[in-house]
Amino acid sequence: MVGSETEDDIPLGERKTVTDFCYLLDKSKQLFNGLRDLPQYGHKQWQSYFGRTFDVYTKLWKFQQQHRQVLDSRYGLKRWQIGEVASKIGQLYYHYYLRTSETSYLNEAFSFYSAIRQRSYYFQVNKEDRPELVVKKLRYYARYIVVCLLLNKMDLVKVLVKELSEEIEDYTQRFNTEDQLEWNLVLQEVAAFVEADPVVVLNDNNSVVVTNNRLQEGSVPPLEQGMVVGQLVLADALIIGNCNNQVKFSELTIDMFRMLQALEREPVNLATQPSKQGTLEPNEKPAKRENPHKYLLYKPTFSQLFTFLSASFKELPANSALLVYLSATGVFPTGNSDYEGPYDFGGVLTNTNRDVVNGETVQKKNQAQKEMHCLHPGDLFPFTRKPLFVIVDSSNSTAYKHFTNLFGQPLVCLLSPTVYPKSVQDQSQRGSLFTLFLYSPLLAFSSVCGLDSVQRGLWERAQEFLRKVYRDIGQMITRSRTIDQAFLQFFGDEFLRLLLIRFVFCSAALRLHKVFRESQSFPESYPELPKQDTVESSLLQKHILELATMLDVQSLFWDDPLEAY
Repeated sequence: MVGSETEDDIPLGERKTVTDFCYLLDKSKQLFNGLRDLPQYGHKQWQSYFGRTFDVYTKLWKFQQQHRQVLDSRYGLKRWQIGEVASKIGQLYYHYYLRTSETSYLNEAFSFYSAIRQRSYYFQVNKEDRPELVVKKLRYYARYIVVCLLLNKMDLVKVLVKELSEEIEDYTQRFNTEDQLEWNLVLQEVAAFVEADPVVVLNDNNSVVVTNNRLQEGSVPPLEQGMVVGQLVLADALIIGNCNNQVKFSELTIDMFRMLQALEREPVNLATQPSKQGTLEPNEKPAKRENPHKYLLYKPTFSQLFTFLSASFKELPANSALLVYLSATGVFPTGNSDYEGPYDFGGVLTNTNRDVVNGETVQKKNQAQKEMHCLHPGDLFPFTRKPLFVIVDSSNSTAYKHFTNLFGQPLVCLLSPTVYPKSVQDQSQRGSLFTLFLYSPLLAFSSVCGLDSVQRGLWERAQEFLRKVYRDIGQMITRSRTIDQAFLQFFGDEFLRLLLIRFVFCSAALRLHKVFRESQSFPESYPELPKQDTVESSLLQKHILELATMLDVQSLFWDDPLEAY
């Protein structure tokens, strides 16, 4: 209660309003803090708890709206406290997105974070002599930026970064704190993240166009009528990142960020009416799950990775596939072995607990002792009891060529080049070229041709041309008489179909590029693709030269494909 009034001076109804508000506020904080104790894996264990937390926050938000005047005068409700509630609701929606992979919830999180800024809920915080309140404001900005990055609102991200920079400067000048370096690092990370794309698309006035690379209507070549392919659906994906020196923000490397978007459809905004902003509809879910469920694992230990893999494997529905994406430093075998089994080719390092020099792990002490956090091909063997689609982007990706399909289930591994020309290697901090091809083939193609910008009209014509190329690649795959059936088993799923098509395009483009001369500079796969039908197809080579001509970079490619080999 505020002022000099005693409790008896306050009407009973108003006193009850304050009591009810305090109860809801305490209950909401208790439930929100309990979210940390929920298991991060599994689809079912967390849903009822999340539901209860949403319900309490729904009531709390509506209650403070309906009784704002009483709470202002009798409780002393401050605007930053309303901002805190809105921020928590934004976090709930964001975590709901992480747990369900429903991009629609990103829009819900955005609407709350946006309202906080528009209504200046945190404005008065800077006038109070309480550093912990300013930190709440800074954390709100960091979370808002993450959501904007995921929604590709890059123009807004730049504005928010500028505002955050000013807030950090004010914070560090007013309070002699120890976390100044940490906040400056946050600024540096997000600035590098925003600039990570190697090529920008420009309007006629040279302003930057934000391109969307999630799955859109009409972007996946349809299957030919009567074409028999597998009915598998991509249900679960593990996206694992541990690349040394790669641009990252929060616990998301640029490779992880790109791959997660390659496995999502463009978000649909559930809050279609402006008047709905600030209301909660946690149960308003899309009728069917549009995107595969994803786990984002940044530098997981072996035990963490195995736990998440096991959970995905256990809950994988019938007629579904599991995808494992690895973007990580290579671990190479330490010595020669008479018997070369699935643990003798090395693998990829998912968690760094030793020195890394030039992106490669340095073996120390006992040379015979294998790296504990190296994921070997053999570690994935138990999970091949169900359909498994593996993508390895690493300097030792070829370790996964030595896979054995023990259980006869569909199994495909797409493997990155292990050696890049120096011009490409110099760009590796901004993300891997291989993952860039799987995320946006035109962005990668332009980058590998040394372009740093493309005019919008040309970009759109090139994208339209690529849609035709994708259709042709799709037909090459489905019409080949010698292709391994595993590829066709996965081809019915739109996400996996597009990844396979982009993989073939990447392989063909690099084979024709004059700078890529070594065989280790080309992607590989398990099982092998029939080269003549796909990556060395004369039709596809013709298309790549046409695209190069369109972008005026034909001199970088071999005119006669025979010269390339």
